[in-house]
Amino acid sequence: MKNILFPTDFSNNSWNAIEYAIKLFKDVPYNFYVLHVDRLSQSSVESNSFIMPYKASNISVNDNLTNIFARIQNTASNKEHHFIALHDYGNLVDIIRKTVMDKKIDLILMGTKGSSGIKETILGSNTENVMTKVHCNLLVIPENAEPSLPKEIAFPTDYNIFYSHSILEAISKMMRITNANLKVVNITKPNVKLNLPQKQNMIYLQDYLSELHENSYSIHNLEHERSKNAIEGFVIKKKIDMVIMVAKNLNFLQQLFLNSTIKKISFQTRVPLLVLHE
Repeated sequence: MKNILFPTDFSNNSWNAIEYAIKLFKDVPYNFYVLHVDRLSQSSVESNSFIMPYKASNISVNDNLTNIFARIQNTASNKEHHFIALHDYGNLVDIIRKTVMDKKIDLILMGTKGSSGIKETILGSNTENVMTKVHCNLLVIPENAEPSLPKEIAFPTDYNIFYSHSILEAISKMMRITNANLKVVNITKPNVKLNLPQKQNMIYLQDYLSELHENSYSIHNLEHERSKNAIEGFVIKKKIDMVIMVAKNLNFLQQLFLNSTIKKISFQTRVPLLVLHE
């Protein structure tokens, strides 16, 4: 049984993320922890968590969680999907980190707002902090993402990291769940060749994919001065439905996502991002 954690602020994009996950994992048994975190100043106790949302010190939170669970009952169809409500007080990242440990979370799911709701970055500060400070796989669902199984998945990489078994297995599991094609995308500047470690990492990745997914992956090598522009064009041209990246490759991840300001709206507002940790 897999354990998924979903921090929610009860916004529309939060519900869109839940709906996306229910459809994505429709055939996979899992425990789904729906977590709402309030500021510590709003509580007279140090913390509060509960199994079903029928007793809460904050009536508004109680009502919101009850509404979410009512909508979930009308959406979820797999009897092996179990939804559990959690309400806590304190720093969001700290609470998420603790919950990941206590509940043995395999995946964090977060919804992000569209352009009207973000002033600084596409992903927003909370999502970025969870992505970089919590050691757990993270699936980011933009507000405009379609709640359907992805058919085409892109894996941008600069081949600068070694792909551990946990990373490769996570990619492989997503391919099996979705039955999607994986497109490995490498971007280099014009006339710049891969060095020896990069070539070795590339061969290792290709060997793994050839053995397990021979007919459902492809390799794409692009030359461009700016990685972000190349990836954006590739995602649009190839009609990519999900992007997978490795958290360990933080510099590359920052180039493509964390440094993207709202003035440069792009595929990040509609294409889910899966960030993998070792």
